[in-house]
Amino acid sequence: MANNVEKVNGISIDDIEKVNGITDDNLEALNGEEFAQTPADPGQAVFTSSGTWTAPAKVTSVCVVAVGGGGGGSYTGSTSCGWHYRRGGGAGGGLGYKNNITVVPGTGYTVVVGGGGYKGSVGNAGGQSYFINNSTVAGNGGGGGSGSATAYGGGRVGDGGGNGGSTTNNDSWYCSPGGGAGGYSGNGGSTAQTYSNAGSGGGGGGGTRYGDYSGGGGGVGLLGEGSSGAANGYGGSGGNNGTQGQDGHGGSYGGGGGASSCAPRGQGGVGRAGAVRIIWGEGRSYPSTNTGDV
Repeated sequence: MANNVEKVNGISIDDIEKVNGITDDNLEALNGEEFAQTPADPGQAVFTSSGTWTAPAKVTSVCVVAVGGGGGGSYTGSTSCGWHYRRGGGAGGGLGYKNNITVVPGTGYTVVVGGGGYKGSVGNAGGQSYFINNSTVAGNGGGGGSGSATAYGGGRVGDGGGNGGSTTNNDSWYCSPGGGAGGYSGNGGSTAQTYSNAGSGGGGGGGTRYGDYSGGGGGVGLLGEGSSGAANGYGGSGGNNGTQGQDGHGGSYGGGGGASSCAPRGQGGVGRAGAVRIIWGEGRSYPSTNTGDV
């Protein structure tokens, strides 16, 4: 009887151990596989100032758009107005985007947001915006306006995007307006004393020409490519319009500031700061695939 019990018990124990071993291993493997295959919930983060972004649990890839700051407009401060005092607006900031950037959950990543250029006798350039570093994805700042030179629109780094609108001034005729921010598949509107162009590829439009002063360029939005901004400072892709009239500031994000030839016509406009937006989740990518907020 004892031998039978041992035999039965032995077989039972061996079988149970074998079954339990397989079951435990399979459960661990299945649990790990289930965790690995469960996608991260979609999300996004917007930075309007520099900081650190920490990758959430399960997030291993992100898509990023970066817009550089717009350049500041120029002014003379003279009490006399006239064609020989005419000044130039600041150029628009560039927009760059990049998809499928590898990240590690729980790891912090650098985000830099470029400031808008301040107005002056020679306007200050806008700052560069980027994620991780400026060779991964970046939007460069637009040049500051002056009395007799071209302010060049900011360039970009990444899979796609557009340059900011440049502004040209040569101390005659109108004050050139601020340039528009770059778009997702085209450039911001460029300007001179004799023209102001619409943006392309979702970029902002160049500002308005008035004579002794000029308006700011249109900004660009962060939710993906939309309609381009018309001339006279309209924002592109949901970006803000530039301020028109005296002291014409650029629109958010990345519009260039307007200019002024004399104190009675204001003191020009500032360029608007840039921004960085990070999105994640399956089936989302710039320039326009499920890029809206979720």
